Formats: sequence, C-alpha cells, structure tokens
Amino acid sequence: MSVQETPTAPAVPAAPPARSGRAAAIGWIVTIVFNLVLPIVTYNVLTGRGWTEFSALLLSGVWPVAESLVSLAWRRHIDEFAVVTLVFLAITALVTLVGTHSARALLIKDSGVTGLFGALCIATLLAPRPLMFYFGRKFGTDGTPEGVAYFNGLWQFPDFRKAMRRMTAVWGIAYLVEAVLRLVLAYALSTGTMVVLSPVLIYAFLVSLIFWTIRYSKRSQAEGQAKAAARAAAAAEAAAGAGTGPVTA
Repeated sequence: MSVQETPTAPAVPAAPPARSGRAAAIGWIVTIVFNLVLPIVTYNVLTGRGWTEFSALLLSGVWPVAESLVSLAWRRHIDEFAVVTLVFLAITALVTLVGTHSARALLIKDSGVTGLFGALCIATLLAPRPLMFYFGRKFGTDGTPEGVAYFNGLWQFPDFRKAMRRMTAVWGIAYLVEAVLRLVLAYALSTGTMVVLSPVLIYAFLVSLIFWTIRYSKRSQAEGQAKAAARAAAAAEAAAGAGTGPVTA
C-alpha cells in the first residue's frame, strides 16, 4: 500500500515570554539621556566656563562611551551588538585624534562615523546574516537563552530572511543620507547650532527608522502568518484528498 506524502513547513520555534515594556522604556530613556541630553548639557556648561568648542565637544562624547561600558558591565557578557557599538566607539575616537582639531572638524568626522555605519549595513548584505538580524535579536528579545533561540530559529523562514535583508538595506541607505546631510549642515551652520542640531538629526533618523521598522515587521509578520495558514490549509486539503483516494496494494 502506498501513501502520498505531503510536504511540511519548518516547525515554528516556541515563542518566549513577551519582553517587559517597562524594561524596554527604561532602556530607551537611559540611551536618550546618555546620548542626547548629557552631551548637550556638558557642551553648554563647559563652553560657558571658557573651554574651547573642540575640547567641550570632545569631552561631551564621553557620555555615550560611559553608557555602553555600563551596559556591558551590567550584563556581564558581550554580544554582537555590543561588539559593533564598541567598534564604532573606537572609530570615533580614532578619527577624533586624526587631522585638524577643531569643533567643526569633529562634527564632520562624526558624519563620517554614521556614514561608515550605513556602509557597514550595506556590506553585511553579503554576509550570511545581515546586521539588522543582530539588532533585531538585541532589541526584539528579552536576552534569555529561550528568547535568543526563538529568534535564531526564525532564520529558517525565507520571508524572515528577506525582511531582515530589506531592513538592513533601508537602514544603510538612510544613514548614508544622514551622514551627507550632516556634512553639508556642518559647513553651512555655526558650531553651536550644530551641537544641538546634530544629535537631533541622529535621533530623528533613528526614531523614523524604528517606527518604519516596527510597522514593516508587523506587516511582514502578518503576511507570513497568512502564508503559513494557507500552506497548512492546502496541506490539510491534500491529506484529506489522499485519505479518500483509491488505495493500491
């Protein structure tokens, strides 16, 4: 007796517990304080006390470094996202020490760093997994082994891989545009204006990209679930048809 086999879709990994919204909100507040509020306040206080614009701008950049180091010390482990963050902190420190030491030059170099981030996003499209996969795993899970395993398991689905690569491409292009825009404004506006405007531009692009990413992720997830339901219905219909068909010895 022969029985027709029907193809089965990859098993969906068990979903981990939902990430705490309160914990995520606290994380974003800390990030904004260390990367936006404290650098601006530090710059204004130091320049008001006679520091040069370059020295004040350089010292205000210590806050993002401190936030990253505290985060690493708190979690007591290094993941891919932390490695990327530290690499760009090292690049920022390096380009700060090279070339002309002026506040405007430092702002221009900052544009180069974000431009490098955009280029890195595009470059990782050629890697086995694009950069946004690691960002998604960082911010889309609770960091537990179960949450990480769940997210890793999603890579088996073609639609998920396509979504990760598309998001990486969009982030890369957006940050290349942001870098060019800040470079132009660094020459067109005063240093004091750019000290305030530069982080605003960074976070305006970041918030816009996050908003788009969330909407795109939800739409992709809904489309994936619809496709999975359609495949399951087709498989059930095929199985039912095979069960009522003629049986051959």
